[in-house]
This record gives sequence, structure tokens and C-alpha cells, in this order.
Amino acid sequence: MSLQLAVGHASDAGRRERNEDALGWSVPQDGLLTSKGALFALADGVSGCADGRLAAQSTIRAVCADYYATPETWAVSSALDRLLAAHNRWLRAQGKPLVAALSALVLRGHRYTVAHVGDCRVYLLREGRLTQLTVDHVWEEASLSHVLKRGMGLDEHVMPDFCDGDLHAGDVFALLCDGVWQALGDKRIDEILHLHLDVQRAASVLCEAALAAGAQDNLSALVLRVEALPQGALADELARGASLPLPPKLRDGQPFEGLTVVASLHASPGGLAYRVADAAGRHWVLKTLPPLLAGDPGAEQALLVEEWLQKRISSPYFAEVATGVERQHLYYLQRWHDGETLAARLAQQRFGISEVVAIGLALCRAMSALHRLGIVHRDIKPENVHLGRDGQLRLLDLGVAYCAGLTPEHDGPGPGTASYMAPERFVGGKANSSSDLYAAGVTLYQLLTGRYPYGEIEAFQNPHFDAPQPASRQRPDVPLWLDNLLLKAVAREPGQRFETAEEMLLALERGDSVPQRQLRRVPWAERAPLRLWRTLALVSLLANLVLLYALLLR
Repeated sequence: MSLQLAVGHASDAGRRERNEDALGWSVPQDGLLTSKGALFALADGVSGCADGRLAAQSTIRAVCADYYATPETWAVSSALDRLLAAHNRWLRAQGKPLVAALSALVLRGHRYTVAHVGDCRVYLLREGRLTQLTVDHVWEEASLSHVLKRGMGLDEHVMPDFCDGDLHAGDVFALLCDGVWQALGDKRIDEILHLHLDVQRAASVLCEAALAAGAQDNLSALVLRVEALPQGALADELARGASLPLPPKLRDGQPFEGLTVVASLHASPGGLAYRVADAAGRHWVLKTLPPLLAGDPGAEQALLVEEWLQKRISSPYFAEVATGVERQHLYYLQRWHDGETLAARLAQQRFGISEVVAIGLALCRAMSALHRLGIVHRDIKPENVHLGRDGQLRLLDLGVAYCAGLTPEHDGPGPGTASYMAPERFVGGKANSSSDLYAAGVTLYQLLTGRYPYGEIEAFQNPHFDAPQPASRQRPDVPLWLDNLLLKAVAREPGQRFETAEEMLLALERGDSVPQRQLRRVPWAERAPLRLWRTLALVSLLANLVLLYALLLR
């Protein structure tokens, strides 16, 4: 069953010459309804600006259209925040003041999310109790009580409020413009929503009652009731997948669900991988869990989330995942590509400068595709970067990837490989796109030098990060521009690194075409201040012991 809703709406100019309010909603079909949810929005154009109607209508069109163009891996609040920022820039670029208040509501799965800026309101009626979910962005002084201090198009940067919560069957939401709620007040709104169970009638009565109460502004109301909650949400899909049994231990040559096992690729306490061939002769990687993890809900869900994320990445830098597979066991299939990982190559040969630059360009494009979807890899390293015989680089293993709302946060450094973890992750910082860029920088540094910029770090170690050594100290043929680029990529402070994968990609593409400053020789005292003070303390202690010994001999 999908999300079932009843929707009612009403909008009128009231005592004004024209209606500068706009409202809109979208309840898509099952697939998109499950992944993105249903959206409702109400905008109130400011009459004192050049064209309040244009401001309101364009805002509603942008919200209703652009929200469904955002990746389904994005959290609802992130998607709304980005599209509101983009439309705010459009409003500001029109050369005339276009300002509107906006309240938007998204119902997805078993959750609701509200985005709000201005003085429209969103109310929730649940179990007989009315709650205002938004805060009015108006000045507190009586003479300015109708003047917005935040709104779409009002400032260079829009700052919407967000709130979310669990969704219950029977919930009633009401999106009201200021003309309605100011004239009626919360008590009268509560009475009308309780009295009229038909949501279309409730929306109409709210506007009619506001007009009768002396409202001087436009009147708009959007009322909806949750008739039934969905059963096909992502959590339910994961639960259905987790109900499948794990495959038995597979042997080379063994048939399995229409596949033939070619070879075992990987076996660890956390996962198994086999190379298999289908009836058409195509080769795949079958990823599953070892039998010992049967019934482990955390491990089973992690495998299903990994598959779900892999299916949503459409990029040549990631292996294709098989879809539409009728399976009787818990596993997923990923396209097999001949080749080897960077780690395997590094163990056999030395990488040239131009080859490392080419790898860096492809790796940045892979990270860009990932980060645009709101996914953080969290374990970029040579073992997880594959070079195919077709010349294509592919980023492997999303088993510990982070995606807001799908994967849990972790205390401490979290998953990943210690030598490639950014310094802030060891002191409680969360993995993000910046820490992925750091790991990519360490990877390129290692390909060039065979070493790590801060030395190898063991698991559970509490490392101290001194200033990194330039790659040219280990390999003199590294050009100055690449030296500088790698030092920026692996900088200790996140603010000193590249902001995005695209920025790092551009730096690699431009290469030595940009004038470079000669690297400053970092004094030992600056590279290792703790070691310096420890040495001075030891020297001082020895000097004092010698002095004490000399005094005792006198």
C-alpha cells in the first residue's frame, strides 16, 4: 500500500484587487512517491515588491518541479535547502524586487519535513491537538509586525527553517497564509479543522471565515489528511530483503540460482565475493555475507543499503549492478571487469607522474558523481580503486559509505582505513566530502612515493599529525605544481583543502599552467613542535643532572 492522502485547497483575492498567493502540490505515482514523497507548498507574494504574484507563482513552480529533479539519495531537507537557495538567486537576479513567504511540506514514508521562510504557517492536528510547526519571520516591533525579516528573494542568502517528525495515520496538516491565520487565530482554526472532516470543505471554510472576520489580505489554505501510511517504504524493502536466507558457502564450478561460480574473489568475516557467470556468458561479482552473519540485522541491512546506493549511481566510474534479479538468497550482482586494483599495481611497479595525474583526474570525477548524490565513500584507498583493462577507472566498495537518513552516524573515527582518515575524524569529526578528498590525496601521494604523508597509522592508534612532507622529498621528479596540489589535498585543517572534487579536478587539469610559489622549507620546530619540546625538556633535564652531580662533588 502507498501513502494515501486527502487534499483540499482554497485561494481567493479577498478584499484585494488581485490574488498574490500561490499554492501547489504533487502526489506522484508509487515509485516516486516512495523515494521522494508527496510535496505541498504555499507562497504569499509581498505586495510591496515589484510583482508579488510573480514571486509567489515562480516559487511554487520551482519547488514543485525542482524537488523531484533532486537525487533520491538526498535527505528531504537537503534537497529543499538547495533548490530554495537556487530559486532565491533567480529572484534576486531579475533586476526588480521579488519577495515571497513560503511554507513547504513533504510527506515521505513515515516522516514529514517542513521548510519555512516568512509568515505563512503550517499547523498539525493530531489526536485532537493543534500544533503550530513554524515560526513567523517578522519583526517583533508592533509597527513592523507585518514586515518580513526573512523571505524568498529578500536577502542574498535565504535561511529557511526546517523541522521534521514521525507521520501518523489520521494526521491533518494545514498550510495557511497570514491573511487567514491572523484573522482567525489558533482557537478558531482548531475549531474549523475539528468541525469539518472533509478537507476540501475545511479549506474553503477557513478562507470564508477569515473574510467574515475582517481579513484585508489575500486568503489561501491547503489542508490535507493522511488516510493511510505506506508499506512500501525503503525500510520495508530492506526488511523484505533481510528476510532472505544467506547463500551457503559456494565452490568453484557450482551452479547457483541460474549462475555458475567461476572463482572465489574475497573472503573475510564481514563479506564474501565470488566471480560468477550467467546463462548468457556474462561475468558478475556476487557479493554476500558469510554464513556466520546469518540473522545479524546490522550486517544484512548494510549489504542491502550498499546495493540500493550502487543502483542509484549512473556513472562509468562505478560498476553496473544487476536489476530485476529474482533471488531466493541474500546477495547482489555487480558487473565484473578484468583488471586490477591500484594496490595490486603498486606492489608490482612504480607509477609515472602522468599516470598518477590521469588516475587523479578519474578519481575526482568518481568522487564528484558520488558527492552530488549526497554519498560519502569513507574508505577511498588503492585497494578500492580498480583500473580495468578497458582503461576505465572504477571506485569500488560502498560497504561503509555514508548517506544521510540511510546509514548511521558513528562515534569516534568510524569506519574506514586509519592511514587514509582525515585528522578531524580522530577527534570526533564526521566523515564528509572533505575527508574523501583527503583520502584521495593520500592515495595519490602513496602512488607517487610508496609512503604516507603523515606516516602509516595503525587501527585504534591516536595519531599526532605534524606538517606533511612534500612528495618531492621522497621523489625529486615530482613537479612543483603537483607537490603543492597534494599538500593542499592532505592539509591537516579541512578549511585548507579543496572544497569540492570539482575544484581538485580543475587544479589537476590546469597542472603547471598556473604560476607556482616555491615551497617554503618547513623548519623542524614547526613540523614537529611536540618532538622539539620533548627534546628540549630532555636536554634541560640532563643539564640539570650534570650540574647537580658537579655540585655534589664539590
